[in-house]
This record gives sequence, structure tokens and C-alpha cells, in this order.
Amino acid sequence: MNKEKLFNEIKDLSIINAFSKYEQLVQGIINSLNHKYIAKGDILPSVNELMRETGYAKETIGKAYKELISRGIVESKNRRGYFVATDDTEQHLKVCLLIYAFDTFQETFYQNFRNHLGENIQVDVYFHHNNFNVFESIINSNKGQYGLYVIAPIESNEAKEVLEQLPKEKLLIVDRYVELKGEYSYIVQEFENASYNAFLELAPRIKEFAEFVFFFKPSSAEPNEVLISFKRFVKEFNINGVIKNHYESGSIEPDKVYFTIHNLELWEMLKDTKVKGLKVGKDLGILSHNDDNVKEIIFDGITTFSIDFAEMGRLAAEFVLSLNPVKHVMENKLIRRNSL
Repeated sequence: MNKEKLFNEIKDLSIINAFSKYEQLVQGIINSLNHKYIAKGDILPSVNELMRETGYAKETIGKAYKELISRGIVESKNRRGYFVATDDTEQHLKVCLLIYAFDTFQETFYQNFRNHLGENIQVDVYFHHNNFNVFESIINSNKGQYGLYVIAPIESNEAKEVLEQLPKEKLLIVDRYVELKGEYSYIVQEFENASYNAFLELAPRIKEFAEFVFFFKPSSAEPNEVLISFKRFVKEFNINGVIKNHYESGSIEPDKVYFTIHNLELWEMLKDTKVKGLKVGKDLGILSHNDDNVKEIIFDGITTFSIDFAEMGRLAAEFVLSLNPVKHVMENKLIRRNSL
């Protein structure tokens, strides 16, 4: 790295009145990259060193480095300083996307999010699988490395404390709502009223069967609000409701409605109906959460209630591109098909 030429690039921009001091620093470092005075992996001058060379305030230099970090050009390493992260000065923004897993509906969210951002924005995808230790480790190891953080959170006080360490203006909460201190943006689902309204609309059909079975794992990623709605619904409508931790292979029976949030359980149930010669939508009913293209097709259609994950992806991309604060609760819709 040629520090002297780097400093000269910054100082040369001082004659451009349209540039603020922080913009001079940002453009000076970008110009130095383009001229090969610095390269990927080089350690950049410290804040104190830049203060001595340029006479700029500490806050101005810090703002410039934050801007370069948000573009993915610079990365901050704890106690080691600022490093050049890429030789690509066209990289405008680096986004950390942290979600539960890559289920079909989350893939729909991701594809629409990615497609609407354009080519100049880098998106790094991480999965926490509702494991707090993984969640905490990913966020702690990536603090200060990204311009924006788009996160599907874990619902716990410990997870909230981790999220509150991130700058609120660079945070977008997606999928699950969590209450954090201060002002922050979110695009989320609402589960309790949405699931109850879906059950309510399906009530006449559900009452045609002898039992309504809901597979729900406590202390899992499944929204507890759906369980609350299920209990309220079966009580108010005097329906024989049963809650089980999981579906046991081969246990499918006629004259029941089965409701699952997990796709793996859904596929297992559908396989068992075929093995036993049962007709979905006639001998038994099936209800699923979170819609996708496959559920529209298989077994002449599976009834679901769901938000539009493609739309959630588009809205999240709009936030990244505009940085306009957003507080949006997605609408859940019942999609009635052959299975119930």
C-alpha cells in the first residue's frame, strides 16, 4: 500500500467545493483503489493517523469509514483496524440476510428480495435454525461488517438484547415481530388473528369431520400465537381438537382434519394417504401454513393460510434500496383448495 499517494488522493479532492470532507475521504479511498495504490487485504490508516494527515475531525473520519463499510468496500476488524475488503469499487452495498432456514416459502422470499435489489448489492445469507447460540454467534461475528441487516428474529429476551446491539437505522426485522427499544423498521406477519380467522372461515367444513388434529412442537420456531388461536377456536365451536407434538409415520386416519406448519410432516401425511388409499378432501382434510407453488399443484391442491412471501421479499428490497423507514404487517389470506 502506498499511504503517501492515498493521502494525496484525499487532499487533491479538497479543491472540489461540491464534496463535503467526509465525501472527500470516501472518494479518495475509492480513487486510491482504482489507481492500485491500495488493494484488497491492505490495512487502512487509523482514525488518529487520518486526523493528523488531513486535519479532519474524528467524527468525519468515522462517518467516512462507516459509509465504505456499508458499501462493502471496507471491513472493520475488532482492535485490528480497517481493512480493504474488495477491489470492486462498484460494490455499493453489502447486506446481511439472517433467516430461519431455506424452506420453500423462504426461498420465495429470498429470490424476490435478491431479484429486486439489482446486481450491485451483495447479499450474504445465514441461517440460525431457531438456535439462539447460532443466532448470537452470526450477529456478533458480523457486527460492523455490513451496511444493512435483514433479520428474521428468534422470539426471546436474549435474542432481543443481541438485536439491540445493531444500529436501528441499518436493521430490518422480517417475518416475526419483536419489540425492540427505539425506532426500527419491520415487515412481519401477524399470527393470532390470522390463524383464528382462517379456522373461522373453515369451521363448517372442519365440523364435518370427527376430529381436528394440530401438530405443534413447544419451544420450537412455530408461532405460539397459532396454538392460542387453535385452542380458542375448538373451545368456542365445540370441536374435538387434539394437539400432538409431531406426526407419526403411518398414523393417518379417515374422518379427521390434520393441520401442520411443517412441510416435512405434510409430505409424510400425503404419502401415507396414498399408501392407505384415502382420498384427501373426502376421507380426511388437510390444512397447511405458508403457501408455495407445490401446494397449489399436489393432490389437486392443499388448503393453506399464508402471507405473500414474494411480496415480503419485494418490500424488503424496497427498504434496502430507499432506506425509508417501514412498519408493515403483511396480510394473511386463506387459500381454499381440494384438501379441505
